[in-house]
Amino acid sequence: MKTKQDRRDKIKARIRGKISGVSSRPRMTVFRSNKQIYVQLIDDEAGNTLVSASSKGLEAKGTKSEVAAQVGKEIARKALDAGITTVVFDRNGYLFHGRIKSLADAAREGGLKF
Repeated sequence: MKTKQDRRDKIKARIRGKISGVSSRPRMTVFRSNKQIYVQLIDDEAGNTLVSASSKGLEAKGTKSEVAAQVGKEIARKALDAGITTVVFDRNGYLFHGRIKSLADAAREGGLKF
């Protein structure tokens, strides 16, 4: 019997086979734990993280979706400061729903294009 993690790993591998980030258009990957949400902009050619943000560093209040939206705004602000305007979105095997969707929508509002 497959677990949720097995299912997510299979989806994640399928997604990563199709997309990768370059310095001009880095990969925006999201990790969601039960309490926190993390996002990074990664240049896969060089293998470095260019910009990152998480709910851990923020003094954020509200529901998990509201906190995710604040993280989305934060990553957009940091990316624009670093001169990054377009990214490739990597939902990391998670469904595009709930916290992932609110983070992506907030990043778009903040000025990122994907």
